[in-house]
Amino acid sequence: MGKRVLVIDDSSTMRKIVSRSLRQAGLEFDEILEAGDGQEALNLLAKEKVDLILSDINMPNMDGIEFLRQKKEIAAIKDIPVVMITTEGGADIIGEAKSLGAAGNVKKPFTPDMINEVIGALI
Repeated sequence: MGKRVLVIDDSSTMRKIVSRSLRQAGLEFDEILEAGDGQEALNLLAKEKVDLILSDINMPNMDGIEFLRQKKEIAAIKDIPVVMITTEGGADIIGEAKSLGAAGNVKKPFTPDMINEVIGALI
């Protein structure tokens, strides 16, 4: 089975931009799955296997930080790398995400090269 990535963002437009950037960066994913928030992502991950997760931080229902918190308690998914995509430049929120297991972060607005730089090392 090929590589699969999950993109979590409450904006369908942003999910499409991230998906397009992954392709433009030349990263080979056979399938890009999408979720609108952390809870939707956890529900999806209960049924689907992915190799990488890209998550926004600011989302309604369950934000990226709470998603990280809950993900690390679930044995089947706790080791999947997560890259946070955020407008937040704040070291506090990035530090919190890293302490909860985030593998890296990409700041909006981003380029395919920026995505490749962070994600290329993880896959």
